[in-house]
Amino acid sequence: MKKYLIYLVIIASVASLLYFKIFIPKHTYETTNAIVGDMSVTVSGIGNVGARDIYKVGSIYGGKVLSFSVVEGDFIKKGTLIAKIDSIDLKDKILEQEVGVKKLQKDITSLNLDKKAAEVQYEYQEEIYSKNQRLYKGKAISELDYKKFLKDMDLAKLLVENIDSKIDAAYTQIEQIKASTKGLKTKLSRYTIVAPIDGYITKKYISNFEIINPNQILIEIVNPKDVWIETHIDTRISGDVKIGSSVLIKLRSSNIKLTGKVINIKPVNNSVTNEREIDIGFDKLPIPFYMQEQAIIDINIKELKNIIKVPLVALSIYKEKNGVWIQRKNKVEFKELEILAYSDKFGATKDISIEDKLVIPNPNKKALTNGMKIYND
Repeated sequence: MKKYLIYLVIIASVASLLYFKIFIPKHTYETTNAIVGDMSVTVSGIGNVGARDIYKVGSIYGGKVLSFSVVEGDFIKKGTLIAKIDSIDLKDKILEQEVGVKKLQKDITSLNLDKKAAEVQYEYQEEIYSKNQRLYKGKAISELDYKKFLKDMDLAKLLVENIDSKIDAAYTQIEQIKASTKGLKTKLSRYTIVAPIDGYITKKYISNFEIINPNQILIEIVNPKDVWIETHIDTRISGDVKIGSSVLIKLRSSNIKLTGKVINIKPVNNSVTNEREIDIGFDKLPIPFYMQEQAIIDINIKELKNIIKVPLVALSIYKEKNGVWIQRKNKVEFKELEILAYSDKFGATKDISIEDKLVIPNPNKKALTNGMKIYND
């Protein structure tokens, strides 16, 4: 009999231990309540740092690269020297042509002196001819003498015209040389590569003293004003996104949240992924920035005022429906909810009261079911 009582005591102790140490803890849950407040409705996406325009700066001509000392990440001003390409003998050709122009100009000066002398000689011969023409008309000289004076005058005139022609030819030659020199100087200027805009050097393709081919790219430059985030949003949730919508940006390299705005929405959707490309501009570009860095963006599309906000920890899925577990007396009941929007801590709805006591599910305890008896912490 005594032994039987001992067994009963042991069984009762074990049952009591199981009830109070296992059963009750497994059926004990924390509770919370919804609150009323405002909530920003956002559309989230993942994108990469890109730019509206990337300037690929290269050389039209090939050759050996000289004075190429730019560094990736450097900010350069428009007109800053990027590189010089060996121009071979262009400078010598330009100098030779400039010397040729000076020689022609001296030749023109000399020809102008010859022209003046020829004009004096022509005036003299013209005067002699005029006098002898009168004598010839008066039968004072022979026709042969008369023709000799006419010939001398014509020869003097031809000499003036010949010198004029040489002067004109010299001027024409000067213009041709100047045009050729201008072309050579333009070509020479293209052997000197300068920055077309203010911006950051994001990529170098060559090294100093490298031999390059014609039309080869040397560097890429990005204007800070052109930097944006290229992101793709599911078309089904992108309808409320507008140009100018405010955006929160989190770059992968930093925990700092940056602000920006939607500045471009591509007019054509991706037919494969059913996504819309949306470009986000920074209110203040972080320096340094890294092209193709991943970013998480939250686009604010509207504000919900005086909405019921359910803590995310209280939200649950039961029989493929979204909702919450509400405690009624000492039992739970699942309530399906329409979630209007999500934030980082709450879900917005109109389907419950802030008076409802919401049970927080716990994966380490017994799964909640309708009508299940529970305890509170």
